[in-house]
Amino acid sequence: MPISSTTPYTDFIVTFCCDSKRKNVNMFLSALVVVVTTSLVLVQCHDCKDYDLSASDQSFLMKHYLRTTRKEEGISTGKPVASGVTYVRWGKKGCPKGVDMVYTGQVGGNYHGNKAGGVNYLCLPNDPENGESQKDDNAQLFGSEYEIGSSYKPSGMKGDMQEKEVPCAVCFQRRRSVHLMIPGRKTCYKGWTSEYSGFLMTDHKNHSSKDYLCVDKDAEPLDNKTSNENEALLYGIRTKCGSLRCPPYKDATDVRCVVCTK
Repeated sequence: MPISSTTPYTDFIVTFCCDSKRKNVNMFLSALVVVVTTSLVLVQCHDCKDYDLSASDQSFLMKHYLRTTRKEEGISTGKPVASGVTYVRWGKKGCPKGVDMVYTGQVGGNYHGNKAGGVNYLCLPNDPENGESQKDDNAQLFGSEYEIGSSYKPSGMKGDMQEKEVPCAVCFQRRRSVHLMIPGRKTCYKGWTSEYSGFLMTDHKNHSSKDYLCVDKDAEPLDNKTSNENEALLYGIRTKCGSLRCPPYKDATDVRCVVCTK
């Protein structure tokens, strides 16, 4: 049946189909026409009498339609949406310009002589919420030191940090959604943005296994204190040709790295 406008305002027309007994109603939008902004929603059924919805029914239907449409079209509902990506900047107390800092701290890890336990380095915040004291000995969390004397210092990195503790910063890049550390390169691939570049470092090959870290090329010490505690350590590493194909790699060279986001 034709629908005519009775006011100078606009409204939405929602068409429903129902069976003769008005059961198993299957709602669908057969047409969305802007005609009048009255509080009346017209409903048409096949083989059944036309009827008007109550104000509460109209409100429910419109909320359902708007909610569904917003989800389908990606329209914001006003609720905050988490976005961005976090990464650790090893060897620095702060984050790159334009990137939010979640916290700054000190690099920690397992003792280099322990035969088992944790193998990853951690960025420990400078404002910990400490636990209770315990009697049993299972110490696995120690501060990390640079071990970059003349033999293990990556070319271009400052050499006055030998046996000084290592800082770190957890950074939040809100304009990106993923991050990637690329070993063996100092620049990112096309389509990716560099957050920082540095050198691949880890513990000595004769010590317990540790993660590889991309330590900033402009790394700094945590403070001015120097103490040879030899706990969780960081050395510059070198390549070894053989199974590692040379070229494209070269033997006994520093290993560059870059942290990229996209």
